[in-house]
Amino acid sequence: MIDLFNYARRKSVEVQVGALAMGGKKPIRIQSMTNTVTMDTKACVEQAKRIIGAGGEYVRLTTQGVKEAENLKEINIALRTQGYMTPLIADVHFNANVADVAALYAEKVRINPGNYVDAARTFKQLEYTDEEYAQELQKIRARFIPFLNICKEQCTAIRIGVNHGSLSDRIMSRYGDTPEGMVESCMEFLRICKDEQFDNVVISIKASNTVVMVNTVRLLVAVMQSEGMHYPLHLGVTEAGDGEDGRIKSALGIGALLADGIGDTIRVSLSEAPEAEIPVARKLVQHVLTRSDAPYIPGELARSFDYLHPQRRHTFAIKNIGNHQPPVVISFHDENASAPSPQFMPDYIYCGATLPSQRYQTAYIVDAAGWQDEEGVWPAFNFNTLGDIETNPASLKFLFIPYLLLEQALDVLKAHPEVVVISQGVSANRLGEHRALVHQLMNAGIDNPVVIFQHYGETNLEDFQIKSAADMGALVFDGVVDGLFLLNQNSILSTDAIEQTSFGILQAGRLRTTKTEYISCPGCGRTLFDLQSTIARVKQATSHLRGLKIGIMGCIVNGPGEMADADYGYVGAGRGKVSLYRRRECVEKNIPEAEAVEKLVNLIKSNGDWKA
Repeated sequence: MIDLFNYARRKSVEVQVGALAMGGKKPIRIQSMTNTVTMDTKACVEQAKRIIGAGGEYVRLTTQGVKEAENLKEINIALRTQGYMTPLIADVHFNANVADVAALYAEKVRINPGNYVDAARTFKQLEYTDEEYAQELQKIRARFIPFLNICKEQCTAIRIGVNHGSLSDRIMSRYGDTPEGMVESCMEFLRICKDEQFDNVVISIKASNTVVMVNTVRLLVAVMQSEGMHYPLHLGVTEAGDGEDGRIKSALGIGALLADGIGDTIRVSLSEAPEAEIPVARKLVQHVLTRSDAPYIPGELARSFDYLHPQRRHTFAIKNIGNHQPPVVISFHDENASAPSPQFMPDYIYCGATLPSQRYQTAYIVDAAGWQDEEGVWPAFNFNTLGDIETNPASLKFLFIPYLLLEQALDVLKAHPEVVVISQGVSANRLGEHRALVHQLMNAGIDNPVVIFQHYGETNLEDFQIKSAADMGALVFDGVVDGLFLLNQNSILSTDAIEQTSFGILQAGRLRTTKTEYISCPGCGRTLFDLQSTIARVKQATSHLRGLKIGIMGCIVNGPGEMADADYGYVGAGRGKVSLYRRRECVEKNIPEAEAVEKLVNLIKSNGDWKA
């Protein structure tokens, strides 16, 4: 059973991947994937060396055909003769014969159960009788066991990598587009591995939707546990994008699972140079591991909380906070704070003891001692002023309080439903403290909304984004966030950047949308256009829009599936050719790349979605 309040690494078996083992008590491994053409040996070797030089411990390469799989031999030889022993991983889709060849020349082979034997998802509503379903499983077994035998002979590890966007029609027919379907797609192959006594297995379940990714991995761990399996896990958020969005989205999803001890190797998938992924991943792992030495938190799990199927915590609404309303953003402003961006205007500005001379069109929070009854201004209390809540006439109040002092505030909260709790963490494991506070409220039957307060002292924006998103991840997916208050005590970072990070975290967790979301793949040897320049052009044309999700996918392999919940899609269809999608429907094929962005804009306009 996972301890939600104290960090402990999940127990898994050790898997040998070439010269570098993972799982068990080994460190959490960091990896990336080349985006060079696999037939270009020199380019692949040079990029692999850059990944390794940045700290990558595994390097993955796409092998879309047999000739690419065979060329892994040349890439492997070239790296080994130059003294690089980093294991290589072959990435296989659609063609089981390619996996057989790749197992001869790579230290690990990733296969996708959604298209290893079954046809890839076609979005047709197919039906299978029980007999037909069983026959398909036998077909998988008959094709998969020979591959396992090759891997046994070659001491090759495998990764069973499920992608949300590539479930087979067979799985879809029985389970639908659900976490249960993704888990079963994986378990079908794991059961064969167990029957064949093949234990050199790593698992991954990925999605571009962080909610789907986190809930599915949680469920997978529970199902494996119930069937006596303890295979190590690879974590990643697919198509996370680039820049701050890619970092926040990855840190939120991966960090939520690492926080619960789940994960033995990770990849932060950014639409940037592969080596740029490594330091981001390293920072994320290092931050989560700081919780290992934190003081013990004596939290008690709420009886009504369902870790595997979390729902938004029941709260009542106080003004625009709580119930089913989107979480609010609170920001700290003093006299030196920069003006907030209109797009990322906080819902409340906390200003300490006194109101500032310059105020913006939003609500304000001021310490209770300096509060005067004024429209749009609300008092804040702490443990030392707890007794003043009773006599204060405001219809909305805020209470800053840490978990360790909450017990003495429960009676006040029960008597005052107008109080919003601002949960404070004071240890390295602030996540555990926030969880413990919320669960104590739930056990006490108290439905006051909770705003999560996180404070930092970072001088680097990327570090701030990674740490704050990682600390918020599990709370977001647990469904316990009614608001977010980020504070950085070093003035080097602008207030505006901190506010954008707050809104970015809520959007990455699918809780509140304030800008266009780009679902873009990191690129690989299958990519059919220059990904980074294409993303820049699409963003330049569409970033002013509100509330849209736009997929930018380098090829067709996972494109339509992984961007299934995008409103519009821009997908590589061939060299210099692009296909456009409206949700899952391909509406225009093989457009010259030079015309594609303009046609995407026209498509959005023709559907009435060109709204700033």
